[in-house]
Amino acid sequence: MKKLIPYGHQWIDEKDIKEVVKILKSDWVTQGPKIEEFENAIAKYCKAKYAVAVSSGTAALYAAYAVAGILPGNEIITTPLTFAATSYAALFFGAKPVFADIQEDTLNIDPVEIEKKITKKTKIISPVDFAGHPCDYDLIQKIAKKHKLLVIEDAAHALGAKYRGKKIGSFSDMTILSFHPVKTITTGEGGMILTNDKKLYEKLKIFRNHGIIKNPKIGGWYYDIKNPGFNLRLTDFQSALGISQLKKVDKFIKRRREIVARYNSAFKNIKEIKIPVERDYVKSSWHIYIIRLQLDKLKASRKEIFESMQKEGLGVQVHYVLLNLQPFCQEGFGMSYGAGDFPVAEKYYSEAITIPLFPKMTDKEVEYVIKTVKKVINRYKK
Repeated sequence: MKKLIPYGHQWIDEKDIKEVVKILKSDWVTQGPKIEEFENAIAKYCKAKYAVAVSSGTAALYAAYAVAGILPGNEIITTPLTFAATSYAALFFGAKPVFADIQEDTLNIDPVEIEKKITKKTKIISPVDFAGHPCDYDLIQKIAKKHKLLVIEDAAHALGAKYRGKKIGSFSDMTILSFHPVKTITTGEGGMILTNDKKLYEKLKIFRNHGIIKNPKIGGWYYDIKNPGFNLRLTDFQSALGISQLKKVDKFIKRRREIVARYNSAFKNIKEIKIPVERDYVKSSWHIYIIRLQLDKLKASRKEIFESMQKEGLGVQVHYVLLNLQPFCQEGFGMSYGAGDFPVAEKYYSEAITIPLFPKMTDKEVEYVIKTVKKVINRYKK
């Protein structure tokens, strides 16, 4: 097998490394001033009032669901096309994920399907900006307001994306971000919750730090824990990396968009594959680029084509195994989902292959991906 070009990869340069080293040589490596500096920088970039840094995107979901007041028996509505944490984070509070099918073009949760799923138990709508393409928030927020529901937006893919001119993170009740290495920027592991609600902000800060509330009236050492939280803290050296990375975020997204434009131009007339869309009122951050195999025009399965691309040196992936196909959604936790429940999402899943896309890709690598995709598709077309 040839050396793989991965589907995603971080870009850490000498400036990033120097900023991290400064903190490692300082008095504060965790719970210090860099964390708040990083929070303020992200909030300013996203046009949000408040930001709370945590240890991962999954930790951000735990914190957001917790401070939303989710209780046993509550339901959250989300998409089956997402990483499992969007749903299983709710399970730890005794809540039940309820899935709604997706739109065929954007692959985001369908607002029409959301409304069909609302019951008296529904507490939260948790849309996912899949692949960096924002959801239909005018419709989602209209539904949420009508039914008095919170919108907790999973924007793990979408830092830097825009919806009708507004930055992601500036308008939902809470928005979660991820800084995993394949995301728009990285802190190694790490996440953030954005909100414009001061009460939620204060609750988030307490929850991420064990639920501790300082009580200086008794003494400088004293604290109360009324509602236990988790240790979800980010470190100062991770925050220093995040601050440095954030200075390059627009450059990173610009490069992603350049690569996407080349892919679109190269693949748009190949009838055996379907390329992703970007609606005219959004600006995607293009976290991943997914081709959809038109299997009726091909003489091989998705598995065969996937493995052929890997053998040619493409680190392809599939995003994601649908949640209704996961054992924990089929056999327990009050759920009994299965194949056939979400036809639009399942058709997408049967066709999808994620090909390499990350800002550090060279032009030579981009051309190799294009050449290889065409080569493999030509090999198997009818």
